[in-house]
Amino acid sequence: MAKSDLDDAPQDDLALQPELASSINFRLRMAQILAYKSFEACTPDHGGAARYLGLLSIICANPGQPQHRVAEAVGLQRSSLVPILDRLEANGIVERRAVEGDRRSNAVWVTKLGEKVTAELTRKAQAVEEQTLAGFSEAEVTDLLAALDRVISNLKRL
Repeated sequence: MAKSDLDDAPQDDLALQPELASSINFRLRMAQILAYKSFEACTPDHGGAARYLGLLSIICANPGQPQHRVAEAVGLQRSSLVPILDRLEANGIVERRAVEGDRRSNAVWVTKLGEKVTAELTRKAQAVEEQTLAGFSEAEVTDLLAALDRVISNLKRL
């Protein structure tokens, strides 16, 4: 077998240290990385908007929320959200407006283009989710969602 054939052959995963072998947090992170890579592979034409689908979904469902509330909803510090919103605003996907009565705060809305992009990305995300959950029963999906909600709730208390 030629060297290039070996390079392309599927390989077993490398072992973890025993302390991480049964770690839920490590597996959640691996699942998140792989899910993100799968999603981004089918959405290369959106100028980075795909990585912010959760954020866009929250803004669509809660138009006009102040930036600090949006940041809290996605687990970011306000200062981390600003460059993301700058990029999305420059691409015409979101817009910020001053909050009435508080000139220091901005509220965030999704534009018409942003609604279209979010809808398209959501369809693609749902297709990736179907692949992710292939072989799971409806009851298993319900149990998994409930377990993940509990994990998220526990982590928010830290």
